[in-house]
Amino acid sequence: MKKIKFFLIGLIPGLIIVFFILNKKGASCSGYLPNSRVIAESLSKEFKYSDTFKNEMNTYQIDEKFVKDSIITKGKIDFDRSHAQKKPCPDYVLTYPEKNPTYEITYEKCEETVTLNSLKKLN
Repeated sequence: MKKIKFFLIGLIPGLIIVFFILNKKGASCSGYLPNSRVIAESLSKEFKYSDTFKNEMNTYQIDEKFVKDSIITKGKIDFDRSHAQKKPCPDYVLTYPEKNPTYEITYEKCEETVTLNSLKKLN
């Protein structure tokens, strides 16, 4: 029982210190999930827009900033409908927002670029 007390006396303050250090640096564990990794990789590449996608953006009155900052950043990849293992450029279906999706984007993520192919309004 004494060993457990000494262990906890060291563990609890250590966890608190580590928590505050990591929290100050803005570290999070959410970037390790497949959805987060695909989106982060996509956002780090150059964006290209197909003519169809540009027309749909005009139809729905959506600008590139909203597509990048909201739809893609806060969207959810539908891995059941995506082809993540396709070579050389996997294609993905992304819905936004996560609950009650309003928009659906299909895009290809190549080595250097991301090509946005279609934008659909679901409601």
